[in-house]
Amino acid sequence: MTSTIEAAAPTGALNDLAIPVVETTTLAIVGRDARFPVRRVYCVGRNYLEHIREMKEGDERDPPFFFQKPTDAIVADGTVPYPPLTDDLQYEAELVIAIGAAGQALSRDRALGIVFGYAVGLDMTRRDRQRECGKKGLPWELGKSFDHSAPCGPIHPVSMTGHIGSGALSLSVGGVMHQQSVLEKMIWNVPEIISHLSHQYRLAPGDVIFTGTPAGVGPVVPGDELVASVAGLAPLHVRIVPPAS
Repeated sequence: MTSTIEAAAPTGALNDLAIPVVETTTLAIVGRDARFPVRRVYCVGRNYLEHIREMKEGDERDPPFFFQKPTDAIVADGTVPYPPLTDDLQYEAELVIAIGAAGQALSRDRALGIVFGYAVGLDMTRRDRQRECGKKGLPWELGKSFDHSAPCGPIHPVSMTGHIGSGALSLSVGGVMHQQSVLEKMIWNVPEIISHLSHQYRLAPGDVIFTGTPAGVGPVVPGDELVASVAGLAPLHVRIVPPAS
């Protein structure tokens, strides 16, 4: 199949709509006043061997699989209200890829050509609900795709950092380190992730991809302060606050 990289097609006029348009979710861009509009949020499941073994789920030889979170699950201000329907909210620190051009069925050699930049993100998870869904053979949405479940730091353009595919990834809670790994331990690296995903969906500017988490995930409660870091990128600071009233 021929791979393509192209400009995104216009979505049409926004006049004559029956209901108000929801404000676009955006992320800061390091070194620029302009912001990055988020179109879709993709996440890679089980992309570190140690995490697969930690969770006791999945086959270590499986190809990558993907799930989505709502665009407005993105949190850019660092505050995450403890969500309803869970007693086990957990963090997953991840490298995030920001897509800047459209592409479909891309080879690994061409995949990096559509990357706009990189950021640090957290895939917040209602672990009790995720496990219940898994046992019943149901989709993961209840455990993964809830409000405020995708905190993300500012995007660093490739022109500033180059492509990020190696270096340390870590997460601390209250100053205590819980996750420590390196990006080289990802089962599927950045170009492989983009290539696989682009064969399932037509990627477009504004898409962001959370690339998976290493071992060391665990629960948080209101009052906890989280710091997620990836070498070469600004750290992401998140505070868990009581449930929204």
